[in-house]
Amino acid sequence: MVLIGGTSNVGKSTVAHVVAEKLGFECLSTDALARHPGRPWRTPEWEVPAHVAEHYGSLTVDELIASVLGHYDRLWPRIEELIATHAAVGRGRTGVVLEGSALRPVRVATLQVPRTAAVWLTADDSVVRARVHAAGRYEAATDQEQVLMDRFLARTERYQTLMIEAVDRLGLHRIDAGRGQSAGELADMVIAAADAQTAAGRPSTGQ
Repeated sequence: MVLIGGTSNVGKSTVAHVVAEKLGFECLSTDALARHPGRPWRTPEWEVPAHVAEHYGSLTVDELIASVLGHYDRLWPRIEELIATHAAVGRGRTGVVLEGSALRPVRVATLQVPRTAAVWLTADDSVVRARVHAAGRYEAATDQEQVLMDRFLARTERYQTLMIEAVDRLGLHRIDAGRGQSAGELADMVIAAADAQTAAGRPSTGQ
């Protein structure tokens, strides 16, 4: 099993699907287990639900980060059960790539399961901001829509700061995914990192 964590819009889903394709694994997302209010911007296929707009419009950044961390903590037992179940099936069965922001370093570091690796993707805040602005067509958005995107970005950046601090403190493996690499190149880096680990997220010979 390969776990891929990271903040929103860092490229986890895209890279996870490529890793899964290269390894012949199944690809899953923690979002499928339970969703927290997601992106607060319109697309041609999607309108922002009222509860999502209210969530980002009414809460401070501190409240937003507390809310999402609480959600991840409540979700962890289900994630841990999923990981343990797949780890227990043994060799000869299809592997799994699991991606999601809910894969918090402090939780993953406690795992004691065989054949499980973990990597966290990061990117400079400016890279994440540019991606969100492009996805939400920020320059053409209304003032209120821009406020919601700004709040989402502030929470996203705060989460990444906390995540990086935890990854580095625990000696876990992270990869800078914001240097213009292709999804295929990043997938190869994830696979190489996974191959080098002796326990979930822990490189055998440094990062």
